[in-house]
Amino acid sequence: MIRQADETDLSEILAIYNDAILNTTAVYTYAIQTLEDRTLWFYKKNEDKFPVLVYEENNTVIGFATFGPFRAWPAYKYTIEHSVYVHTQYRRNGIGTALIKEIIKIADERKFMTLVAGIDAFNENSLKMHEKLGFEYSGTIKKAGFKFGKWLDLTFYQKNLSGPENPTDD
Repeated sequence: MIRQADETDLSEILAIYNDAILNTTAVYTYAIQTLEDRTLWFYKKNEDKFPVLVYEENNTVIGFATFGPFRAWPAYKYTIEHSVYVHTQYRRNGIGTALIKEIIKIADERKFMTLVAGIDAFNENSLKMHEKLGFEYSGTIKKAGFKFGKWLDLTFYQKNLSGPENPTDD
């Protein structure tokens, strides 16, 4: 089941995210987060009216997804960037795909124009999943990050959505 997260999900979200920090190049950061960090993140997402979705199975959160601003400047207001994380024991079971499909649906309903994915260039499973969902390759920043003793290339994909009927500059 996919649903909007609530505060009781934060410890499971935190465990999934910290595993990604410690064991993958899905996120280019080094230090694990605390429950307080994730709580502040969650409340900021809610305040800004951005979804935090969880994939729940047998009363356990096994994946989560969200989106937020791509860049802070006003002209980017119709472009968002998403993130999706799945518990290590449940990867390659369609959970990430299901979460992203729901993110796409919400973003389209909210009249965003462009949905961006920043993906580690060596994460072939994520690259293929995004391509199957209609995302198009937009470019790669070589040596964008350094983690686990090596340089990391960050690949961008984008999916164009329906966007606003009458976009404005304000």
